[in-house]
Amino acid sequence: MQVERASNREVRLRNRSALLTRLFLEGPLTRQDLSRRTGLSQPAVSNVVSDLIEDRLVEEAGALESEGGRPSILLRVAPDYAVVAGVDVGETRVRVELFDLGLNRLAEADHPIEPGGTPPEAVAGHILAGLRAVAGDRPVLGAGVGVSGIVQQRPEGALVHAQTLGWEAVPLESLLRAGTGVPLHLENGAKTLGQAEMWFGAGRGHRHAVFALLGSGVGAAVATNGSTYRGASSSAGEWGHTTLVYGGRPCRCGSRGCLEAYVGAAAILERYCERAGRPAPGADEESRLTALVTRAAGDPHARAVLDETADYLGAGVANLINLFNPELVVLGGWAALALAGLLPRVRASAGRHALRQPFAQAGIEPGRLGLDAVALGAATLPIARLLTEGGGAAAG
Repeated sequence: MQVERASNREVRLRNRSALLTRLFLEGPLTRQDLSRRTGLSQPAVSNVVSDLIEDRLVEEAGALESEGGRPSILLRVAPDYAVVAGVDVGETRVRVELFDLGLNRLAEADHPIEPGGTPPEAVAGHILAGLRAVAGDRPVLGAGVGVSGIVQQRPEGALVHAQTLGWEAVPLESLLRAGTGVPLHLENGAKTLGQAEMWFGAGRGHRHAVFALLGSGVGAAVATNGSTYRGASSSAGEWGHTTLVYGGRPCRCGSRGCLEAYVGAAAILERYCERAGRPAPGADEESRLTALVTRAAGDPHARAVLDETADYLGAGVANLINLFNPELVVLGGWAALALAGLLPRVRASAGRHALRQPFAQAGIEPGRLGLDAVALGAATLPIARLLTEGGGAAAG
């Protein structure tokens, strides 16, 4: 009898997970929609939905008019069931945002940091201060943290390896757990951006895509069959440290000729300074890159650097297309937003460098989620856990 009860519970959790996931990603939906999209019988859907409504995880969201008979009731995941936090740890700032389960942003906190070599203890302090500021007295279901570098998952807490920051096996999760009881989920920032764009942005509806994150540095997330490819130790996607020019410009990672040394924001600004004999104006990296783009029409040095950047970036995108045969390459991150006007030249360069057949199948598009993409994707990490568990404690 005990075996049968365990089996029934597993089926119940699986059904709850399937329905919650559909409602979260595709809702609002009717009970009939849920039956068609999950393959569950209508009685099974009705029973599970009743449980989810009783647990306050799901709520009614209006009705569809029908020609005769009763109108169909729309259902959605209840936005007010819980709040989640998403953290974007970039190289120039730590951004902490609070969302409800409808992913409506409720609060945000922003902490600028000095680029390069920021001590992990200082970054952890900014994250904890941001969590306190956005959450106040509200209980938080979980916090996702998207961070530069390789995130090595371990039972005792994730380690972050970020050579460009001078971080070697930094126990960032342990540093954070010492200051908060909020459940934590750490992941590489390009991968959280990729998950957000896959679920809600440019990648929605695609099974095979690559999501590039362009900021001070460069990274990527590879989605295959709808899931993020991580590799043997979660370091897959370090696209910025693939070699573009043998023996080329020195990269912050210690190697030479890396893609990041040509198309990362720091490298673009450095190349402009070398060519023009002066730095681009601005108080920080983001304002300087924006100024560089703005003055390109009247500054031949700026124009030349941006044209070269588009050609280099196109060659890097071509490498992604040749390696992974994606349906789509999405360019996101704050630097990609600043360089959006280069996209036609990036596409042309990719076409010159990629094999014709896979290039013809691949779109190259800008991200749709703007500056919030990394934090939004990070916030989906605790939500993904909730969906997989069929509602967590409420499902027990």
